[in-house]
Amino acid sequence: MKFKRHLVSAALVAGFGCFALGAQAVTLRVANQGDALGMDPHSLNESLQLSVLGNVYEPLVTRGRDYKLTPALATEWTQTSPTTWRFKLRKGVTFHDGTPFTADDVIFSYERAKGEGSDMKSYVGQIKEVKRIDDHTVDFVLNAPFPILPELFTQWHMMSKKWCETNQATRPVDRRKGIENAASFRANGTGPYRLRERQPGVRTSFVRNGNYWGMIDGNVDEVIFTPIGNDATRVAALLSGEVDVMEPVPVQDVDRVKNNPKLKVLQGPELRVIFLGMDQKRDELLFSNVKGKNPFKDKRVRQAFYQAIDIEGIKTRVMRGAATPRATLLAPQIRGYAPDLEKRLPYDVEAAKKLMAEAGYPNGFEVKMNCPNDRYVNDSAICQAVAANLAKINVKINLEAETKATYFPKILSRNTSFYMLGWTPSTVDAHNVLYPIMSTPGEGGRGQFNLGSYSNARVDELTAKVASETDDKKRNEMIHEALKIHQDEIGHIPLHQQALNWGAKKNVELVQWPDNGMPWKYVVVKP
Repeated sequence: MKFKRHLVSAALVAGFGCFALGAQAVTLRVANQGDALGMDPHSLNESLQLSVLGNVYEPLVTRGRDYKLTPALATEWTQTSPTTWRFKLRKGVTFHDGTPFTADDVIFSYERAKGEGSDMKSYVGQIKEVKRIDDHTVDFVLNAPFPILPELFTQWHMMSKKWCETNQATRPVDRRKGIENAASFRANGTGPYRLRERQPGVRTSFVRNGNYWGMIDGNVDEVIFTPIGNDATRVAALLSGEVDVMEPVPVQDVDRVKNNPKLKVLQGPELRVIFLGMDQKRDELLFSNVKGKNPFKDKRVRQAFYQAIDIEGIKTRVMRGAATPRATLLAPQIRGYAPDLEKRLPYDVEAAKKLMAEAGYPNGFEVKMNCPNDRYVNDSAICQAVAANLAKINVKINLEAETKATYFPKILSRNTSFYMLGWTPSTVDAHNVLYPIMSTPGEGGRGQFNLGSYSNARVDELTAKVASETDDKKRNEMIHEALKIHQDEIGHIPLHQQALNWGAKKNVELVQWPDNGMPWKYVVVKP
């Protein structure tokens, strides 16, 4: 069954009851360039979606104000053997519909997250089985030792087994196939905020959960989230006072917002690295005028594309300095970052032309490039700059820039030849790049976001060893080797680490996480 353009009012939200906003209620109005594409926390592994839904649903382990690990729906966790972790669950927690949270919900959420249609398989891919010890204790039995398991859980949210079964939502909403269910537009979490009204692409409102088990440090009673795709319109909404917070602030408007006496800009480096991927598996590209072969299987072509891109020009002219070029897919804040690999191949059009000629493409070729226009900072402008750069080596880019609502289902289905993606390792660890992005696609979410199917057996072997290695020195050496192989083979083309720019009224206090998460429970709106 499909559900389209649903409006969910407070009276319809699974019998959650009414939430009356008093005369002194505090409302936070948030605008973003894009929308959360649904209310299902297992349907799309995308930062905005997870940031919004992280206020409604909760994981076993979360991050605090300082972004350090802290208990959430689990109060403690210990390793009882090299391949078994025991988690004690928090007692007295109820979902928004009043159903108690128990071990059965954890087991259900595991099966759902690893199942068909899930975009969260890589978060549970290390798990062999989940054993119920009692109502509030579960054992995670792993395929192999995995010492950073708690960090992997911070984006895996718990759902109610009873609610999903009652509402025919036992399987995740499948963005790739366009399959939707009740979880597309309704929500039943344990978090500090509850969904009140959902109008996809227009606005979504949330209200404080009066039965929340934990502390809500902020004073916000209601959050109204509005997608405003046009940069100028979004800035105008902030300047006029129509919204209280918005992101991202377009790089060209940062100074304008900063200079407004009623506004401020929250800035910081994001953990995300933006990169380009290429189909390296098919014998013939889906979207190219080259027939009978795949030019991206030739490293010389991949390197030519890399060296034809003027990364400093993109940094200066497109990003207005709000980006740091990267030579690997890891930001410096990530465990396992290798500073000695931080040297990009030089921008050299003539060298790129020579490589293309050596590969048999002296006159270039045509290829379609897929790009979002409402996901990353200046994403479509970056892709336009890349297209202009590649034209210098006679490559004609047929650029298809579109909203992420259609972009992600397309590229996640691997219906692409050349694409842009950004990645933030939620574990703040290199394994969360090696496993989902650089590994050969396989079971358990391995290579789930390696959309061009780059494959190297040694990288796969090292990734498996990194997962279980407890000696930091040995582990970092293996990470370094894997990164070096991937870099030398031009497995992907790294571009830059983007900067965070949020605009807000000066009377609004926010916590800005480096993964671009916005936890509403910490927001304080002063009179």
